[in-house]
Amino acid sequence: MTDKKNKSAIQRRLIPSYIFLTLFSLFSVFPLYWMITAATNTTVDVARGKIWFGDQALINFQNLVKTAAAQGQGASLQGFMWNSFLYATVQTLLCIFICSLAGYGFELYHDKGKDALFAVLLMAMMIPGVATMIPMFQMMSKLHFLNKVWGFVLPAISTPFMIMMFRQNSRNFPPDIMEAARIDGLSEWAIFFRMYMPIMKSTYAAAAVITFMNAWNSYLWPRVVLTENKAKTMPILISNMSSGYTVDYGMLMMGVLFCSIPTMIIFFVLQKQFAEGITGSVK
Repeated sequence: MTDKKNKSAIQRRLIPSYIFLTLFSLFSVFPLYWMITAATNTTVDVARGKIWFGDQALINFQNLVKTAAAQGQGASLQGFMWNSFLYATVQTLLCIFICSLAGYGFELYHDKGKDALFAVLLMAMMIPGVATMIPMFQMMSKLHFLNKVWGFVLPAISTPFMIMMFRQNSRNFPPDIMEAARIDGLSEWAIFFRMYMPIMKSTYAAAAVITFMNAWNSYLWPRVVLTENKAKTMPILISNMSSGYTVDYGMLMMGVLFCSIPTMIIFFVLQKQFAEGITGSVK
């Protein structure tokens, strides 16, 4: 009886916390809800602040398709979506492989030289990206990578943050496994591919989510390196739609919704592994 009373008292004390968390959850979800409802309304309704679903979703989608096609040079909504997906996927695969390899080497093969190099990498995080944009553009131009996937991908396939993330999580990798594998005759590459990567799958999932979302939502660098409309991405299309004298907010929100769907799917599919990877869990 006493235990039930204690549980009831604890639950009553937690009621304000539950109310507080519920309210802030609603505040967090509301922008997503407003984006979805705005995609189904006219520009006038959106400007008036209507927050209920309308009947203009199909018209807004048709206008979005027409606007994408009007960009010229073979551009289309499917083309913009495909470009974003291709660039983000290639960048994600290359980034998590190279950064995991670097983090693996920095943590499991210690020496003073590598520690000094890692300190330099951490200092590089303090350099703003815009400071290196002009030389990077000149490099991509000389390599003839403008309007190509490599022009988009190469500057971001290795980032100090991802290397640091893999190095920190590699501290949970059992070194005894490496010693046992070497005794069994496995090479260093075999240890990395057959033992390190499966054990660190949660970290890979978290890195994949972060990298894919950053690549998908990237705007400034693609704006510089992708000059042809047929090579541009969804964020650039949305920016072009909002830069005219009059803005169709219903169509704009439909474009934002389409641009948000892939990242939402990636996150919801990998959210458990993402949480484990961020906290440094190893399986």
